[in-house]
Amino acid sequence: MNYLIELLSRSGLLKRDLDYNLLRTAMVIIFVWFGYDKWFEAEIIDLLPLITNGPFVSWTIPVLGTKGTSIFLGASEWTFGTLLFLGFWNKKLGVLGALGSCATFISTITILPFAPGAWHEGAGGFPAMTIVSAFLLKDLVLLVVSIYLLKQDVTRVIDAKSTVA
Repeated sequence: MNYLIELLSRSGLLKRDLDYNLLRTAMVIIFVWFGYDKWFEAEIIDLLPLITNGPFVSWTIPVLGTKGTSIFLGASEWTFGTLLFLGFWNKKLGVLGALGSCATFISTITILPFAPGAWHEGAGGFPAMTIVSAFLLKDLVLLVVSIYLLKQDVTRVIDAKSTVA
């Protein structure tokens, strides 16, 4: 085991900020890809059962309609993805992207208890998941990554201020 740990320590895997940069990159890719889908009204129609049962997003359909919701969600996700991307160079923009990312995944996680068809009836219901609950549950990890990036970026902004002063 010691040999394995020594080998890993020399591999570059533990390089400073590798985890931070990989997580930021993954989040940018997720926001670009999921945001792209949101620009199509068909995607919003597919998500209607989730959107209409979400405590923080159910207002979008009555207020904006499906096309407006499509534009709103697509623009939001691309904005947060862009801010996260710019956070590679500007940590203050990274903070804004991470805050938007946190809001996004809080919004989707809170749908879980209310999502129709989320719990497998044939297996006794809750906590037996269907693909619907599994789709939403993955956002728990994305929320945690968003909080990690937020913490890292805020810390780096504060540290940069203290080195200048």
